[in-house]
Amino acid sequence: MTQPFRGGAASYLSPLWPELKIRFERDHLSVECGRSYQTLSNAPFRGGPVHGERFVNWKVPLNYDCTDPAEMMRQALNGWGYDPQTTVGLQTAAHLTHASFAEEEGDECRLFVCASAGTGNAARAGVLRETFSAYEPGTVNIILLIDGQMTESAMVNAIISATEAKSAAFADLDIRDHSHGCTATGTSTDAVLVAVSQSESYGRVHRYAGVATTIGNAIGRLVYAAVHEAVRTQGER
Repeated sequence: MTQPFRGGAASYLSPLWPELKIRFERDHLSVECGRSYQTLSNAPFRGGPVHGERFVNWKVPLNYDCTDPAEMMRQALNGWGYDPQTTVGLQTAAHLTHASFAEEEGDECRLFVCASAGTGNAARAGVLRETFSAYEPGTVNIILLIDGQMTESAMVNAIISATEAKSAAFADLDIRDHSHGCTATGTSTDAVLVAVSQSESYGRVHRYAGVATTIGNAIGRLVYAAVHEAVRTQGER
């Protein structure tokens, strides 16, 4: 695990994945892959099953309009000089300086995780609460890059493993639902993005990514470590 931007760095070079271009700007974090990746996410900008070359986590401004998050993000991307057609965008109100990275070379793949976190709207799934229809910026954003081949169902499985790991980190840190006082499973506006290179160089297609598989186990461990660090240190300088 590492939090390179807490020390004032403007970029991060992955020791396992040096072709990734990871940069931190004043109001956003950008991960550029240099080629198109198959993605699945609940991102507010180009979410769902799409392809993307760049993944952006944007710390939204105070005048953020939650009625049209996609249009606001499109305008921001154009302002930064990023192509909206090849970018998938996450949004947050959390400090991006405390984004945590974890990576591993695993079974027929490479894995890279970036997590940013705030717990101001921590919530527990499964209890009755006041709900809303307008989107608000997510406070736990997870970007999971996988260099390897996966089926679409395995990508869904990867999101499940990542979400379970996030909830485990919340439980171990005793993060509480602010409305009910019970242990939170996340926040009310979290996002997970899985991006897969679908490179044939590993010679194997991962069809499952649950916690009993080697790739699912690795995803869970890395997401847990990154979320735990990002949440644990959010109040530190």
